[in-house]
Amino acid sequence: MDCEKISSGTCPVGRAVARVGDAWSLLILRDAGLGLTRFDEFQKSLGIAPNILARRLAALTADGLLERRRYNERPPRHEYVLTDCGRDYLPILQAIGAWGRTHFGDGSVVRLVDAETGAPVEPIIVDRVTGRALRDVSVRVAPPA
Repeated sequence: MDCEKISSGTCPVGRAVARVGDAWSLLILRDAGLGLTRFDEFQKSLGIAPNILARRLAALTADGLLERRRYNERPPRHEYVLTDCGRDYLPILQAIGAWGRTHFGDGSVVRLVDAETGAPVEPIIVDRVTGRALRDVSVRVAPPA
């Protein structure tokens, strides 16, 4: 796969997938959205090898989805927090989760609830202008403006 071509092409899906298209990156962002910030927290939650986690954290930081912040001087320790770009990705992850729950949710799967009220949350993706659910809109791709 030509990642350079995909990440700089005119297709916004290609640009996004080049940055967060692997499962580990998606799960790291999920965990960051749930409040995890430290390397050992991510490693424990995901069961991921340290070298793979280090690479994914570095890539997500370089691409602007996470920010690396020092929280301890001696020994030097860093945490990883979502940037605005990373926080904007959370509804996409929530929509992926809803899709997974609907189509692959046999057995026991977690669900989203409102943190304040405990009410179930059912993500959908809508057109900001019309409010219509995108699954009901026929779309086509237009050339860049």
